[in-house]
Amino acid sequence: MSGAVVLLSGGLDSTTTLAIALDRDRDVIALSFRYGQRHSRELDSARAVAEHYGVRHIVVDLDLSSFTSSALTSDEVDVPDADTHPVGEDIPVTYVPARNIIMLSVAAGLCETVGADSIYIGANAVDYSGYPDCRPEFFESYERLLAVGTKVGVEGHPIALETPIIAMTKAEIVGMGMAMGAPLHLTWSCYRGGDRACGRCDSCVLRLAGFQDAGYEDAIEYEVR
Repeated sequence: MSGAVVLLSGGLDSTTTLAIALDRDRDVIALSFRYGQRHSRELDSARAVAEHYGVRHIVVDLDLSSFTSSALTSDEVDVPDADTHPVGEDIPVTYVPARNIIMLSVAAGLCETVGADSIYIGANAVDYSGYPDCRPEFFESYERLLAVGTKVGVEGHPIALETPIIAMTKAEIVGMGMAMGAPLHLTWSCYRGGDRACGRCDSCVLRLAGFQDAGYEDAIEYEVR
């Protein structure tokens, strides 16, 4: 069994990705970040998902609160409703500058520390908000960086970057998660946080559409469905 670091936000995509890594018989460490995001609800979900699977869970503190251009790291920027900002039309204010670059770098360091040979990330480039660091060309470039910028890479054993759901629709992701018995009822996707998901932000709208198109009822509570 070979080791894998799985980036676990606590959302639908990362939880399904964790299920895939485990199904591939990987020895998993789940990695989450407390990066100054506007709410901690997703971290609660990440902990619950990791506990469900009984995998080691590491939470790394990163202070990105100075990245004030993003609605996810600044209370000064409102999270827009999807009906006022069409999903995928352009790069939205919920984009956190260089977030995946930063988090993948930490994941790579953890891989070298524990001897894991791959990083799994639940990025998706089909039904997504249009973030530049969720596209296949970004991950292809980053994998080349890992090959030349890490000790294991230059020694001929580069860290693999696995993006198993990148070309799937949200409905396909939901369907796969459900088929694999992933605890999607424990996950959280809403950008706004709170006791109930808002049902109006990009992430909620994409999630709800995915469940509907896959023929399943989303088990979490929403303010608006």
